Parts: sequence; C-alpha cells; structure tokens
Amino acid sequence: MRILMIAPEPFFEPRGTPFSEYHRIRALLDLGHTVDLVTYPFGRDVELPGLTIFRCARPPLIRRVRIGPSWAKLSLDLALSVTAARRALVGRYDAVHSHEEGALIGVLLARALGVPHLYDMHSSLPQQLENFAFTRSRLVVRAFAWLERFVVRRSSVIIVICAQLFDVVRAIDATVPTVLIENAPGSGEAPTAGTGARVRADLGLSPDTPVALYTGTFEAYQGLDLLFTAMRVVSARQPRARLVLVGGEAAQVAREQARAREMGVAGAVLFVGQRPAEEIPAFLDAADLLVSPRSTGTNTPLKIYQYLRAGKPIVATRLLTHTQVLDDGVATLTGATAEEFAAGMLAMFDDRARGARLGENAKRLAETRYTYEAYLERTRQACAHLTGRATPQVAGGMA
Repeated sequence: MRILMIAPEPFFEPRGTPFSEYHRIRALLDLGHTVDLVTYPFGRDVELPGLTIFRCARPPLIRRVRIGPSWAKLSLDLALSVTAARRALVGRYDAVHSHEEGALIGVLLARALGVPHLYDMHSSLPQQLENFAFTRSRLVVRAFAWLERFVVRRSSVIIVICAQLFDVVRAIDATVPTVLIENAPGSGEAPTAGTGARVRADLGLSPDTPVALYTGTFEAYQGLDLLFTAMRVVSARQPRARLVLVGGEAAQVAREQARAREMGVAGAVLFVGQRPAEEIPAFLDAADLLVSPRSTGTNTPLKIYQYLRAGKPIVATRLLTHTQVLDDGVATLTGATAEEFAAGMLAMFDDRARGARLGENAKRLAETRYTYEAYLERTRQACAHLTGRATPQVAGGMA
C-alpha cells in the first residue's frame, strides 16, 4: 500500500510518541509498504527507503512544541491539516494512517478519498488533559471525549499500545478491529556489559557505589516528587546510594534540582539532562537498579520495555501503568507512596541475589514476548484489516 501518515508531533525527536511513530514506519516499510509522512516543522529528518517526509508550515511565534496538550498545537494542527489535504489531493493513496489527535484529520481525509483509515491510538485524548493538568474545563474534556468516540467509530482498524486503551476502544465500539502492539521496539537497545564503567567514571561514582537510575521525561505524572522523597529515606539507610536521572529539558532540570535541594537530597541526586538514545544503554549498564515512580496515568511507560531488556532489577509503582507489563516475577512493585517505594529500592540494594533473579526474568520476558518479530506480525495483522484480508475480529491476543 501507499500510505498517507499524519503525525502531530515533532518528528524526529527522542521522546515517546515520535519513537513509536518511527518504529511503526519502519515496520510498515519492512512489510513492503511506502509512507508519506505529514508532520510538524520541528525535529530532524530521518532517511528510510520508502519514507518521504512533508512538513507543515510553522505558525508565527511558535518555535517549539512541548510534550502533551498545548495551545500551540491548535495552530500547528491547523497547518498540519492544510499540508495533509494538499498531499491527499496530489497523491494516490491506498490508506490513511494517523496518530493521536491527527486522527480527526485522517478520518475526514480517508472518507474524502474513499480509502480505509487506521487510527494509531497512543493515549486516550481526554485522559491526556488530566495527566498534563491542561484544563479543568468540563466543556473541553467533553469535546475531546467526543472527538475520541468520533474517530474510533469511523476507523477501519485501531492500533493500541496497551491493554487499558484496548478497553477504552471496546467501551466505545466493540466491533471495530483493534490490534494491541506494545511499543517495545521504540524503547531503545539493551545495554552491553561493561559500558557503564565509563558512565560511572564520568559521574565520579566508584564501581561499588549503589546507583538507582531513572530515564524519561520530567512531566508531573512521572512521579519525581515521590522519587525524591523516597530517596531521602534511602539516603538515611544507605548514605552512599545515588540516584541518577537522565532526561528533562533544561528548565525542568533546574526546577527539579531546586526541589531536590529543598528536600535535602541534592547531594544524593545527579542530573545528567537529556542524552541521545544511543547513550542510554550505557547508563542502564552503570545502574544497580532501575526505577519508574509514575504516580498517575494508565499508559505503559516506554522505558519499561528497555528496562526489561537491560536485565537489571526494576522498582515500579503497583499501578495499571506498570502492571499491564510487569508483575512480581520480573520487578519489585510497591505502593505509590514514598515510604513503600523507598522500601522497594532498599530491598533491591540489600538483596542483590534476588535482584539478579528478577533481572534475569525480566530479560527473558523481553526476549520472548516483546520482540521485533512479534511487533512486525501485529503490524501485518493491522494492515490486513485495512486491505480487507483479515477477518473482522480483534487481533493481538485479546478476546
């Protein structure tokens, strides 16, 4: 198929949804399709055989777009709509594939072209408003809920990235073909043993310093406040323990550094800022345990799949955002309080043998369930629904 894809994100930037879009495109190309991608005027170009990128115009005064809902995205999405419509007029497409709120544009263009539409659902649109504390307006929330229902009911097939989103789709329309494709390939590579030694040396950490690692964004829902409070408890028990945080924009890092000072843990917390994706495996290798303190939301964090591949002990909150993938056999799951999270971290620092067993189990899970081959097969199933070659049933092992 020749596919018109609409992605209302900066592409490519090393963060969640753009990572997912990149690997979705790569899988489509591996299956023999071609993709014309319409996206924002930000991000670096990616060269893949079969991919052509078309960027919309940049509205005046907008020089970047942050993660999550924002007023800046309104004007960007309008510009995106214009570019997508132009492509639809001159191209001969077999399907339209759209991500996030770009699905509204995609549904309308697909209907105008008389071709099927694939909705790539990375999150629930009204839930995004809550996760990012974007608005308290019930009218806006209802509008996003209506938009989500409209798109779901008019799509030929839907890809969801976690089981909770599968339930959201089923509640709206139980008949629409839905394929669960976890974002495992987009989470990054596994570490190579020994590469972490350089990271520790650069950070001034000795080989026997207990190190916990967090990777990801610094948005409020990630639970960094819980993590810093937990680290205060950990430091009281193990003064040599250090928490290394990879990620965050410059302003966010400055804000969290100030918070760490206020909480009295500045000496135990090291901020290294954003790092290229290819550097993350070395940081994973340098760590003794990997933490995910997310306190709200239901989508599985992208980093969890890379944590699994790292084969290191994982400490995460026992919330749906994690338990869709993790269980007690592969991770230490705790209550969403600082005291419980600290207890989980200390347990992994103290019982290295148990941590090693959990890490081995985690790596085995990644190597058996979250492989690129499985990812490619699920993508093939989604495409089969677009071409009419699949039976109208839910794919991805979900009933």
